[in-house]
Amino acid sequence: MAFNKQTFITRSLSAVVFVVVLLSSVYFNFYIAWLFFSIIACICFHEFAKLSQNLGVTIFKKITYSFGAIGLLIPLLAKGVVYLHLLPLASLLLILSPLSIAIVALFSKNEKPIHAACFSVLGLFYCFIPFSTLLYIPVLNEGLLDNWAYNPMSILGIIFLIWTNDTFAYLGGSFIGKTKMYERVSPGKTWEGTLVGMACCIGVGFSLNTFGTYAQTFVWPCIAAIVAVFGTIGDLIESLLKRQAGVKDSGQLMPGHGGALDRFDSLIAVAPLVFTFLAILKSMGYLNAAI
Repeated sequence: MAFNKQTFITRSLSAVVFVVVLLSSVYFNFYIAWLFFSIIACICFHEFAKLSQNLGVTIFKKITYSFGAIGLLIPLLAKGVVYLHLLPLASLLLILSPLSIAIVALFSKNEKPIHAACFSVLGLFYCFIPFSTLLYIPVLNEGLLDNWAYNPMSILGIIFLIWTNDTFAYLGGSFIGKTKMYERVSPGKTWEGTLVGMACCIGVGFSLNTFGTYAQTFVWPCIAAIVAVFGTIGDLIESLLKRQAGVKDSGQLMPGHGGALDRFDSLIAVAPLVFTFLAILKSMGYLNAAI
């Protein structure tokens, strides 16, 4: 993959704008962060619906948006003890979402009802649930308290690791990349670039301990390892989806980066796994916030 200066500049400028918007949204407070990622989730699903249309499947948008909203509301409800009594109901509705979508398919006039139902469930768990789990991470870390201290680094650290992995994988592949990783799906991705990105990502994971987000120093390096491996897999999955749909980008949200799915493909794969990892640590009594 030859280094393209103009492409690199375009991607860099676009990334700067993205970082500014993200920092101002996530750093300000939890509610703004929730609004930001909720909007991103809806854009991701809109793009996913268009890709599905290219594949000849018209998904059930209304019911999927409805259950997606329920999924996004769960971390918001968990934010304070006032709304905790609504959590079991919201969780139950989300669990029943595949059955509900199947019932809609049963009585719909869609030409491919089974395909539509499967793609709708996939869209729900691909576009909405990852952002729900991401937003639940600071709640999980700090605990369910009415006046809990929101720590934006619990989210921003994950984002920064993804940026590190993507950026250095791109640079490593541009300068020393020779061995194609998965040419049928992503022709530009090389093993050399991927390994450079992973190494830098894990290295940055150790440095994130200086922010004091977690008392245990092994947490951020482990999260970095999850990002390094599954962030790359998330990128490949989205590339496969676009290739099957016959498009280069999922949308035009960011110049040089494509749409929201293009920009957040790694996060979509990483967030649920990081949440699961932290939830396991919390259940074992190892997850303690340093501040």
